[in-house]
Amino acid sequence: MLRKNLIYSKTTMRSTNNQNPIVRLYLNLRDERSLLFFAFLSSIINKILDLAPPVIIGLAVDIVVKEQNSWIASFGIKEVPNQLIFLAFSSGIVWSAESFFEYLYSVLWRNLAQISQHKLRIKAYKHIQELDMAFFENDNTGRLLSILNDDVNQLERFLDQGANQLIQLFITVLIIGGTMIFVAPKIALFAFLPIPLIFLGSIRFQRKLSPKYKDVRNKAGLLASRLNNNLSGILTIKSFTKENWELNRLNKESLAYQRSNKAAIKLSSAFIPLIRFAILFAFIAILLIGGFQTWNKVLNVGTYSFLVFITQRLLWPLTTLGHVLDDFQRSMASINRVIDLIDTPIKIKDGKIKIGSKEIKGNVSFQNVNFNYPGRESTLKNINFEIQNNSTLGIVGLTGSGKSTIIKLLLRIYDTNKGLISLDNIPIKDINLKDLRKCISLVSQETYLFHGTVEENIAYGATSPRIKDIVKASKIAEAHKFIEQLPDGYKTIVGERGQKLSGGQRQRIALARAVLKDAPILILDEATASVDNETEVLIQKSLSKITKERTTIVIAHRLSTIKNADNIIVIDKGKIIESGKHELLLNNKNVYSDLWNVQVGI
Repeated sequence: MLRKNLIYSKTTMRSTNNQNPIVRLYLNLRDERSLLFFAFLSSIINKILDLAPPVIIGLAVDIVVKEQNSWIASFGIKEVPNQLIFLAFSSGIVWSAESFFEYLYSVLWRNLAQISQHKLRIKAYKHIQELDMAFFENDNTGRLLSILNDDVNQLERFLDQGANQLIQLFITVLIIGGTMIFVAPKIALFAFLPIPLIFLGSIRFQRKLSPKYKDVRNKAGLLASRLNNNLSGILTIKSFTKENWELNRLNKESLAYQRSNKAAIKLSSAFIPLIRFAILFAFIAILLIGGFQTWNKVLNVGTYSFLVFITQRLLWPLTTLGHVLDDFQRSMASINRVIDLIDTPIKIKDGKIKIGSKEIKGNVSFQNVNFNYPGRESTLKNINFEIQNNSTLGIVGLTGSGKSTIIKLLLRIYDTNKGLISLDNIPIKDINLKDLRKCISLVSQETYLFHGTVEENIAYGATSPRIKDIVKASKIAEAHKFIEQLPDGYKTIVGERGQKLSGGQRQRIALARAVLKDAPILILDEATASVDNETEVLIQKSLSKITKERTTIVIAHRLSTIKNADNIIVIDKGKIIESGKHELLLNNKNVYSDLWNVQVGI
């Protein structure tokens, strides 16, 4: 299943993969371009100043050897002590400036790394929230968490260190190469002889490394997904004594990730020794050829000293190229994964009509609605019904008949294939999504509570509610009594997914949350499925108050919860086969009547 989901992700998250990852990153960080420019400039200036010591050493030798005929003497400073003092003073300035720009580029690149990772993570998460439910049904949470955490953090590490290293490596080759060509073009030929080979080899290695690190990131996503699934389902694992089974499955995923990483490391590590041998050849050549030319008075001592030192500064940094490319490739794979997620197309388009929940009466209409989930047969077929404001609609049907799908279509979790859904005669596709959903309070059969206090979970759907409003909503939902008996009352931590509470307690808190939201439309999707009979009776009394001034849709397994509804529709295999009030449906002696008789024990 995980691998199937990964394949789906590759097909759905495909947009601008033909673009270079650096270009894609640059386009997604428009506001940080000035910061990037100054970080880039600071790295360049720092490297230029960092290359000054070999020049200073060469000038010092030139002063000692040539004295009044040295290069510095040509500026009017004839005395050797004065030349040395001038050179020492210049060295202090260069050293201070180099240190300052090292501090500056370090701060700028780190700030850029922090800002970039934050913005990309928030941008990706914001985009995820706008994707349709089909995306989440076909993807896996672990892979998404891997992108939002591991991949974004990999980008941060590259911007923090790798980007500066690449820039300074390029500047080193450019400046030193130009200087050597100007000073001693014949010797420069030997210095530059291995560089094309190194860079061609780097490109070749990069191409080979790219798919390997892409595979590493995919394996990391699968591993994260496995861990997430197992931790979420720990109760099921324990109850079925499948600890060893799951350990073995995790072991396989972890070993696959290890093997993928091992293959990438093996290739990237082989690159560094090859670079060192190429560098050794160039260094020895310059050492010998330059030495012979100096011995034969073709080069002066100062120039030779400069060339030896500058060659070392040119070639030895190339030994880090393998590590830099390794980090670069890891980062490029991560950048593509993050931006692929950001570029995933949004299928549920936002409407342009802005409405306030207080403006909505609550008239709902389904006209010839047809819908099927991707890759499945039709779930809903030609659905037609109307709900007048301040009335209650009951929906009944066997599991898989399409009851909950109706709710998802009304909330625009999905869009219809055909037909029209309207709210107060306005097509819901034309209504702003947030405004539409603010008009609807949902109590789902799959109650989800966030890690936090009882108070925070009840207040989730409201804007800055007062504690007395929270308590009032809790009383209506028959939750106040048990909340007061909790260790810290409304300040009690419910745990992740509300695991510290019973199913019935979670359901009543969810109901209180919906009551506090005070939306004109209330949807109860098996809202009393997890409560005992006594609590259900109490909730039913409360529901008569809750539903009095709002449109209510109740999906019911227990038919007793909808017997007083203004209208009841019975769905079977995606079609409405019956509709009417409770008494009428009982008299019809059809599906509804059969279901009722089963539940009352007739």
